Amino acid sequence: MPNPVYAWAGVRSDPTTIAAIAAQYHLNDPIYLQYYYYMADLLHGDLGISPVSHLPVLQQIVTYLPASIEIGMAALMISVIIGIPLGVLSAIWKGRRADFPIRVFYLSGVASPPFLLALLFQLAFSYYFKLLPSSGRLSPGQSPPTHITGMYTFDSLITGNWTDFVNSSLHLVLPSVALALLTFSLITRVTRSSMIETMDKDFVRTAKSKGLPRLTVIYRHTLRNALTSTVTVIGFAVQLLLSGAIVIETIFFWPGLGYYATQSILNLDFPSIMAVTLVDTVLLVTSTLLTDIAYGLLDPRVKLA
Repeated sequence: MPNPVYAWAGVRSDPTTIAAIAAQYHLNDPIYLQYYYYMADLLHGDLGISPVSHLPVLQQIVTYLPASIEIGMAALMISVIIGIPLGVLSAIWKGRRADFPIRVFYLSGVASPPFLLALLFQLAFSYYFKLLPSSGRLSPGQSPPTHITGMYTFDSLITGNWTDFVNSSLHLVLPSVALALLTFSLITRVTRSSMIETMDKDFVRTAKSKGLPRLTVIYRHTLRNALTSTVTVIGFAVQLLLSGAIVIETIFFWPGLGYYATQSILNLDFPSIMAVTLVDTVLLVTSTLLTDIAYGLLDPRVKLA
């Protein structure tokens, strides 16, 4: 394993500087002592100092996190808005000609590597057709909106800065769509399977035999019960978004946690890597908790302990 001290100090650093940096980060101490120091600092809200940027890691996390939340929320919204209706239509049209292209579409999303699709999107929509920007959050020379949440689309919308809102929204399209392709196919497939299974239930047959309108049977009786499986898989989709963000943010130079993690790994910035891992874990646990709560609201038979 490479010695991170040489990466932090530089290849021309003298032994005294290298020894001082190693002592500062407790790299010469046993593993259990390093763990103790880390946990003691963590309990005081101290994630350490980045040996690369020489800035507090917590400060950098606060800087990069809003961009990741922004792209993650956009990707999840796209996945849900596209995935659930396609899953419903595919279930209704099961075995018909219209079902085939929908299945090909979402299965293509599963089979396609996200980095390849991201590069193809850049090539097609940015370089050939010049419809959308290829990287960053704003165009060069464009001033960021007034800082409220750190998410440019929200901040510009709240402050009524329509120039920044349009510009930041255009920059958000390609990376969020590329990231959404990781999850929309999963949501579509699960919704389709759950809808098909629910349509064979006795209560759905009873609703049909009572002469209820077809849309009422589909959306009020079938879809509502089928969504429990979809909500469960949305929690898993957050895991895919967190892992996929590393690739997508790097390709689109999107300054989020994924991009920050990539740069930290390349520079052997261990305090930053640990902080990103910790934040991703907290986000994952939180999404799982929210998924369980939503599951309980959709299905009254489920009681939250």
